[in-house]
Amino acid sequence: MNLLLIGVLLALVAVAYQIGLRKSLSLSGKGNNSAILHSRPGYYGALVALWCGIPAFLILLVWNIIEPSILQHYILQNVPATIASGLDEAGVNVLVDRVQAIASGFGVTDTPAAYELAAAQQLSNIQQIGNYAKFAVVICVAIGGLLWAKKKISQQYRARNQVEKSINVALILCSSVAILTTIGIVMSMFSEALHFFKFVSPIDFFFGTEWNPGFSTSGNAEGSYGLLPLLWGTLMISAIALLVAVPLGLMIAIYLAEYASPRFRAWAKPAIEVLAGIPTIVYGVFAMMVLGPVFKALGATVGLEINATSALTAGFAMGIMIIPFVSSLSDDIITQVPRSLRDGSLGLGATKSETIRRVVLPAALPGITGAFLLAVSRAVGETMIVVLAAGNSPLLHANPFEAVSTVTVTIVKQLTGDTDFASPQALVAFALGLTLFVITLCLNIIALYIVRKYREQYE
Repeated sequence: MNLLLIGVLLALVAVAYQIGLRKSLSLSGKGNNSAILHSRPGYYGALVALWCGIPAFLILLVWNIIEPSILQHYILQNVPATIASGLDEAGVNVLVDRVQAIASGFGVTDTPAAYELAAAQQLSNIQQIGNYAKFAVVICVAIGGLLWAKKKISQQYRARNQVEKSINVALILCSSVAILTTIGIVMSMFSEALHFFKFVSPIDFFFGTEWNPGFSTSGNAEGSYGLLPLLWGTLMISAIALLVAVPLGLMIAIYLAEYASPRFRAWAKPAIEVLAGIPTIVYGVFAMMVLGPVFKALGATVGLEINATSALTAGFAMGIMIIPFVSSLSDDIITQVPRSLRDGSLGLGATKSETIRRVVLPAALPGITGAFLLAVSRAVGETMIVVLAAGNSPLLHANPFEAVSTVTVTIVKQLTGDTDFASPQALVAFALGLTLFVITLCLNIIALYIVRKYREQYE
């Protein structure tokens, strides 16, 4: 019913636009001289369409939000009081789901009780009445908005102002959704992290050197919840990734910006950026199946013991993944350095390589630094590569040839399986997520500050 109603509403909105457009054209005179109108004819059509669609869609949205709670109350009213009074919240949800399944015609796996069949019959009747009522109310509101807006159209009516104000409100609402989503994520993690710190001291968590959480059914925090091994593994893998991505990415950016021909650059840069579109699980499988055995064999030839799953394997694969972030951003920044700086250096007798080293790179250094920091934040939050290639060994050591674990891998591990989300074993994932969020947020803020400072200087 909702899809049919939305389709009818969209058709009415299209009709409303045409009605508003035709009336505005009729007001402009026989020669269709729109100069005598305050706004262009399209604004009048858009205004009628907005008045036709927005109130109706808002009523439909509110109706769909409050309808489930009303239906649940109606179901409970048709269930014997002796049964409804003995149900907790989970039992009420199960009963409502069973009655709705029976009413929808799909039924349930077991034989329903007589009171469930009776409640389902009543629910089916009220749903049918409700659907007809919803359809009638929404369509009437849409037609009423159409007629009211059409009546308001005149030569001096400021349709453009109204439409642009509506667009401005819509843009503000879209921005608010993004901001409120971020705030909701942070608050949800923060509240659950506070519950975790009721079981484990923040000092033991942030400064502990051992990670060995115990899983118990008593709800107590057993074992060790030290963050430092996980944080150290995250930083080690990220550092290896940067050692791979920064030199390669920067050299690629310098070549594409300063040496490559326009024809070569036109296909080489998109080809490199394809690496950023490859799913991270593919990089993880590549690291586990190819890079790990290769590093192990190379280590054996020189007398080093390198595990196939290690910080080196995961960091190298992650470095390949973030090369496009470094190269593309650095290339864009280098090309924005004013041509006059290059010409001045060349005019003084410097070679092209000396100009790049002593003029172009110092001028672009703030922006390049911002690109590096953005790549760091991307590496810190990576999960799938580390899950498959790092070895998942939460030990505090400085050997990149051995297995390690990271914050993201531990979050996945703690929330996988049959877990009681009220236990410290699961709540620790929110504390880890909040810590990782703060780290990446700080890196992004620093990077954006540096990039903004660079733009103010050269744009």
